[in-house]
Parts: sequence; structure tokens; C-alpha cells
Amino acid sequence: MKPPIFRPAAAADVEEAYRWYEERRAGLGEEFLTAVQGTWESIMTNPELYPVVHRQTRRALLRRFPYGLYYRVVQGQVVVVACMHTSRDSRRWQSRR
Repeated sequence: MKPPIFRPAAAADVEEAYRWYEERRAGLGEEFLTAVQGTWESIMTNPELYPVVHRQTRRALLRRFPYGLYYRVVQGQVVVVACMHTSRDSRRWQSRR
């Protein structure tokens, strides 16, 4: 498999959520990042594991946090396009490439 791509918009999503959690309680942002990392490793181990939620985009839900990593597998390469709260409007990430 080719090296994965974490789109800048997805990285910004993670940073925004990290800051929000860290403002709520010191260390909670770090726990969020640990959950993102664990989900990322699961995706890289088996990218086909998670369900398709829109066209070719799959969603892997994080443990402990109401977020999902939205990604596509394009020519053998994982491309993460968003990290979104599960209650947010799905149109926000659907237009991302």
C-alpha cells in the first residue's frame, strides 16, 4: 500500500477538536489525539474494515469521542479527508477531495 495522505483540512479538524477538548480539561485533548492515532492505525491495518457512508468515503468512529475519520482508498492509498463530530452536517466533509 502507498503511503497515506492526511489532507490539510482533516489535520485542521483534528487540531480544532484537540484545542476544544484541551480547553475543557487539561489532558483531554491528548486523550483525543490518542483515540485518533488508534483509529488511524486500525484504518492502516485494514482500510476496508469500515463502512462506506457516501460514495467511496468510509467512516471510522473514534473510541470514547463522538468523532469519525472520513477517508477514501484511492489507487491503494488511504486519503483522510475529514475528522468530524458525528452530529455535524455531513455536507461539510462531502465536498472535500
